[in-house]
Amino acid sequence: MIFTSVFAFTGGLLILLFVGEGPFRKPTTRFQLSVIFQIFRSVDFRAAAFGYFGHMWEIYTLWAFIPYIFSFYNINAHHAMNVPLWSFMIIAAGGLGCIAGGYVSQKIGSSRVAFVALVASGLCCLFSFAFFQLPMAIFIVVTIFWGVMVAADSPQFSSLVAKTAIPEYRGTALTIVTCIGFAITIVSIQFITYVGDFMKINSLFVLLAPGPLIGLLFLFRLLKEGK
Repeated sequence: MIFTSVFAFTGGLLILLFVGEGPFRKPTTRFQLSVIFQIFRSVDFRAAAFGYFGHMWEIYTLWAFIPYIFSFYNINAHHAMNVPLWSFMIIAAGGLGCIAGGYVSQKIGSSRVAFVALVASGLCCLFSFAFFQLPMAIFIVVTIFWGVMVAADSPQFSSLVAKTAIPEYRGTALTIVTCIGFAITIVSIQFITYVGDFMKINSLFVLLAPGPLIGLLFLFRLLKEGK
């Protein structure tokens, strides 16, 4: 964490000192807490925001528990998989989902890409209890697929929130939605950690399924509008 923080600070400092402003930069606006209720009056914006909130219930909690999943699989199936390596691979696979989703969204729209990704990752949550009984090769393929799909909708939700926000309050809208999303992530991780003391690991991640389900329910509106 110390090294990551130092690198992040160094990167920001280099940008501040050596990267100039682009030709299309516009004056920034202040964060306006008072317009939150006005922002959420937009039905389309609420659909995008709550779709994102459902997505955030799942993604970071899955990433946090990936090492736990592989460790349990090793014990349950008597394998000796490299937990750090495969945990990295599953999380990194999300980058492929983001790239592929970006290209596909240019043809079919962000809402459709987000919808498909939520359906896929939601099904992975629902059937995760059966993953631990799979042969190792299939288990790896399924978890990589989950890693790809759980992240594929992340940039799409960012795009949808930005598109549906009131233009003059877009910065405030993005800030509020991001803050709420990560607050949900904290609750989700703590909830799964707590419930993990009472449930078997093979059925624990079914509890992530309500996130994608809620996201899908709100996304229907944007899907109909072709956004």
